[in-house]
Amino acid sequence: MHIEAYRQEIDGIDRDIIRLLQARQELVAKIGEEKRASGVGFYAPDREEQLLRKLESQASTVLPRTALRAIYREIISLSVRTQMQRPVAYLGPEGTYTQQAAQKNFGSAVPLLPLRTISDVFAAVEHGDAAYGVIPIENSTEGAVVHSLDMLAESELKIIAQIYLPIEHCLVGRGLLDGVRRVVSKDIALAQCRGWLQRNLPAAEIEAVTSTAAAAVRAASEAGTAAVASEVAAAVYELPVLAHGIQDKQDNVTRFLVIGETPNRHAVELEEKTSLVLSLKHKPGALQEALRPFSEHGLNMTRIESRPNRLKAWEYLFFMDIIGCWEDKRMQSAVEELKKSCDFVKWLGSYPNVLA
Repeated sequence: MHIEAYRQEIDGIDRDIIRLLQARQELVAKIGEEKRASGVGFYAPDREEQLLRKLESQASTVLPRTALRAIYREIISLSVRTQMQRPVAYLGPEGTYTQQAAQKNFGSAVPLLPLRTISDVFAAVEHGDAAYGVIPIENSTEGAVVHSLDMLAESELKIIAQIYLPIEHCLVGRGLLDGVRRVVSKDIALAQCRGWLQRNLPAAEIEAVTSTAAAAVRAASEAGTAAVASEVAAAVYELPVLAHGIQDKQDNVTRFLVIGETPNRHAVELEEKTSLVLSLKHKPGALQEALRPFSEHGLNMTRIESRPNRLKAWEYLFFMDIIGCWEDKRMQSAVEELKKSCDFVKWLGSYPNVLA
């Protein structure tokens, strides 16, 4: 068979693929109508991950698992867009790592809404301007994003999913490295590059701004100003990269959360993570007493973080991540015992414990 004949056969297969994708989208639209009528959330991270894992198990050497996952990530993205009809809000402007996390999770078909602050992301979802929001929550080297913790404690939105994104910081700006007099970026990004900046730009003024992309905007318009930002942001704002990989630790990863109004359903076939926030009673051993029920019920606590309570001076909130589902009997028993040591316990959400 000649090349042209092979190409004609491929063209026929492509027509079949398009026809089947169209048929799939018609079914997706019907499911969306059912979800809308019943008040079920349009985005189902458990269903997506189960589907992707099932497809990966069917992959052959001709179609590698990573390729199959990437293809279906975009097919699912089109399905989500068809159903939910509202954008996903993220900490902007365009070019932030949060945007990259949102695109990794939702694909390129779902429209994204860049907003100026984490508070704005929460407000957009609460007021119905966005279907979901994406926020940074913690970095592997610098710890928690405290503004996100504070908003989770105060909002009624639930955590729907988590996203892990490897972070490579660049120094971007116009001119030469030895002409940089000021470095701007998000505070947590500057902290991740503290050692490099001290070694290479010891005389430069360091200034925190609302996001890495906002820093790139500054660097694009101010002579002598450089930004710590991503290579994506450099491309968006047409800035030269003065240095690559300036983070102090190369295995630098940031965890992001997807927030929404409707809690997830229980993911039967996937390991889940549950997040809580609580306030302890003022008595000796209160924290030890609060932690005990989880170990006694065989539940693995993977994270605990304290934050000042913004509503009461000199009181603290504790944020916890526990492996397990909120609806699980062991979790419910542990929480009931936990409440004896607490002024309040708030469930922030349960979601698939996917690390990819």
